[in-house]
Order: sequence, then C-alpha cells, then structure tokens
Amino acid sequence: MYRQGLSLPPEAVMATVESAVIKLWPSNDTGRAPWWSYWSAGITNTIGPAMGIEALKYISYPAQVLAKSSKMIPVMLMGTLVYGIRYTFPEYICTLLVAGGVSAFALAKSSSKTISKLAHPNAPLGYGLCFLNLAFDGFTNATQDSISARCPKTGAWDIMLGMNLWGAIYNFVFMFGWPQASGYQAVEFCKNHPEAGWDILYYCLCGAIGQNFIFFTISRFGSLTNTTITTTRKFVSIVVSSVVSGNPLSRKQWGSVVMVFSGLSYQIYLKWQKLQKKRKAL
Repeated sequence: MYRQGLSLPPEAVMATVESAVIKLWPSNDTGRAPWWSYWSAGITNTIGPAMGIEALKYISYPAQVLAKSSKMIPVMLMGTLVYGIRYTFPEYICTLLVAGGVSAFALAKSSSKTISKLAHPNAPLGYGLCFLNLAFDGFTNATQDSISARCPKTGAWDIMLGMNLWGAIYNFVFMFGWPQASGYQAVEFCKNHPEAGWDILYYCLCGAIGQNFIFFTISRFGSLTNTTITTTRKFVSIVVSSVVSGNPLSRKQWGSVVMVFSGLSYQIYLKWQKLQKKRKAL
C-alpha cells in the first residue's frame, strides 16, 4: 500500500506536466509512437520499482543502492544470450568488478545497528527482490528502445508521458478497483495526518520536475554526463546513509562499495573514450 500510494500521485502529476510540455513545444506527430504502445512497459515499470521499495524491509538502504547499481549485469546477460551482442574485454572487467563488489557486500556481515532497523531482516529475499527489480527494468528499457527504433521521431517527453500515463492507470486500478482496495486506506490516512498529504505533494512535484532535469541533462550535455551524475549521487547516498542516517558499514563493506564504484567509474571512462573517438572521426 505504501509503495502504490506514493506511485499514483507522482505519475499522475508527471503525466500532466509532460502533456503540458508537449503542448507548449508541439512537433510533427508523424513518426511518433502512439500512447497505447507503452502498456507493457508500463506494467513492468510499475511492478519493478515496487519490488525495489519492498526490498528495504529486508536489506539496508546502502545494500539496495549497491545492488541496483549492478544494472549492467542483466543487460549484458540478456544482450549476449538473447541478441548475440559481443562486448569488449574492458566491459567484462567492469561487470566483474560490479558483480564481485555486490556479492562481497552481500556476504559481508552487517552491523547489529543496521539489522535492528530492518522490519524483517532477510538478505536473500531482499537481494532477490532487487534482482527482479533489475529484470523488470531491463524489459522496460528494452521496450522503450524498441519503440524508439520503430518510431524514430518519438521524443523523451513522449516516452515519459506514455510511461507515467499507464503507470497512473495501473496504480489507480490497483488502489481503487474494488471496495477493500488499499487506496481508500491511503486517503483515510492522509485525512487523519494532513502533513503526510503535503509530503506526498512535495514528492510529486520533485519527481515531475526532476524527470525534466534528467531529460535536459541528456539532451544538452549527453548521456555520459547524466551517467556520471547518477553514479556520483548513488555513492553520496551510501555515504550519507552510513554517516548521517546511522547505517554503519564494516571495512569489508566499504571495500565492496569502492569495488563497485571503481567498475562504474571505469565504465564511464570507456564511454568517454568512445565519445572522443566519434568526435575525432567527424
């Protein structure tokens, strides 16, 4: 209920914002993907993040962030096994660093203080949910890439509108589709705790506006810059969670964090190299 209650308002607000943006900056509709083409990606995009939030009941926030940083692993596995894509040796090195770091972090013993904050400590279940989250994200990304390939004039705002529109529809049905649905409990909770309603509103606005900043970063400075910012944010999140929020990490776990972000940083460097080669070729 908690995850769905936080999902419906932001996705509804985001869909409204993206609609307004598309109206303000109109473009030729020819070649753009129809809104209904996002229905399948909307399902996985709704279920996947819910599993990531659910995982926080069983593993710590730093563990969840680190596990979700290994997104390249299922992407490369799917690319190799399903599509026959060949990756370079340095790319495999990056993947091994990330996979090894996440595995070492999972096997390292967490502090009793961190475990005491978890609702139901269960590392295998928590990491399993993170893996399913990554698998669903992989399908979502693959579907978005397929839509962009089939409809090349589809812009980032079109994709965000389609995804958030379907997400809002699915969450609305889940929350209010039957008399005992969890949405009615969420509304009642907000009535009894008005301050929570304001928090959800701020959360909505930040999510809606934040998505546009991501788009502007990619379109203006490129995906490499966006990847660098995202990776830095994840590392800072782990440090802040450990130092400020009272989720202490052991030396082995800090070593695992360094290992994962070394792999991610090396991946960014490889992307930068490819970008430089393309620029020289022009």
